[in-house]
Amino acid sequence: MSRTVYVNGEYLPEEDAKISIFDRGFLFADGVYEVTSVLGGKLVDFDGHAVRLDRSLNELDMPNPISKEDLLAVHHKLVADNGIDEGLVYLQITRGAPGDRDFAFPDPEVCTPTIVLFTQNKPGLAAKVSPVKVISIEDIRWGRRDIKTVQLLYPSMGKMMAKAAGCDDAWLVEDGYVTEGTSNNAYIVKGGKIITRALSTDILHGITRAAVLRFAREAQMEVEERSFTIEEAQQADEAFFTSASAFVMPVVEIDGAKVGDGEPGSVALRLREIYLEESLKKAV
Repeated sequence: MSRTVYVNGEYLPEEDAKISIFDRGFLFADGVYEVTSVLGGKLVDFDGHAVRLDRSLNELDMPNPISKEDLLAVHHKLVADNGIDEGLVYLQITRGAPGDRDFAFPDPEVCTPTIVLFTQNKPGLAAKVSPVKVISIEDIRWGRRDIKTVQLLYPSMGKMMAKAAGCDDAWLVEDGYVTEGTSNNAYIVKGGKIITRALSTDILHGITRAAVLRFAREAQMEVEERSFTIEEAQQADEAFFTSASAFVMPVVEIDGAKVGDGEPGSVALRLREIYLEESLKKAV
């Protein structure tokens, strides 16, 4: 049975979903997105994703075509209609389809944004801990990584570089320091201290990142927000990354060097446990 998806106010079988060839998301990557996890049929960190969505749209001077309340209702209907117990809801909003190709933004009074949502079924999402091996690559993305745009070609290329090297992911490096992973925020642990890059336009302001750091501090763990190098990461006691689809995932190898003893670290595993437990309490 095909999935039910949402396109511009309509719930449709996925094979009937259509977007104009003039949509600016297709022509210019002129759009933003969010991915919300579903656990036990409920949405994890929905409020955080809705707030970040508004911020991304505002930074691109793009109107939001849907209220937070209506967006929540669409998420709930798609989760129910597609029978999602564990999985993801993907949301994308573009500037719309003005009817022709032009670098200049179309008049927002005439061209309405395109909004698309679909689900991905991921049974066992919460239970799956897959230790990750990463490589480092140069970070050559544009300078506004804090905006969650659909400009994902280089991160996709980074994933493929990692795959070609027999690894799982890539950590991006700029001016000698790790910025983030291809689709996640990066961390190391040294002497019990959790170290991760501070927020700026250099990295995505991760919703899972914010929750994990809050829970870590509440658990009396020490957190230091600063940049670190690949060499420092290789010499750390442990490393991990966070994302909405992987929660907290241990990193056991960086550029061929084992991190710690090459096994998932206790801090990362404890943070994953805390995050899942606490987030489920507030899931909607």
